[in-house]
Amino acid sequence: MSIQIFTTGGTIDGLDYGSEDHAPKMHGSLVTKLLSHARITVEYSIEELFAKDSKFIIPKDRDFICQKCVECKKDKIIITHGTAAMALTAKCILQKNIPKTIVLTGAAIPINKENSDALFNLGAALTAVQSLGHGVYITMNGKIFSADNVRKNHAKGIFENER
Repeated sequence: MSIQIFTTGGTIDGLDYGSEDHAPKMHGSLVTKLLSHARITVEYSIEELFAKDSKFIIPKDRDFICQKCVECKKDKIIITHGTAAMALTAKCILQKNIPKTIVLTGAAIPINKENSDALFNLGAALTAVQSLGHGVYITMNGKIFSADNVRKNHAKGIFENER
């Protein structure tokens, strides 16, 4: 089994969104570095699609993510994504009816900061993508959510079921 990981930026990748132009200051995904030290024994490959704060992901970006998922030869895909708009991207992918297992994950605390939840969430995504059937899911906060029943509770900073 081989897993494709697509990175799109977000807090999970430790990006600096402090600049006025919202351009992250980044040289390669930190997700790649983290996974190389995590003693993961499953085969995976990583491709950086772009590096954006998810608040600034536009429909064209979501279409690109969907296109990459469709074109991917692997049927197990993880997408690292900013949490602000992760549920929206998951719902967009779900609408495409792609016959693959696709799991989105992110982090509340950047990967390069103390007490980051990034490694935990990536580990959960790696386990989920191998265990779940075809569909689109989000793994956050120790839970797995179906893309058709998830939202981010911005006040609490967690993901939860919509209904």
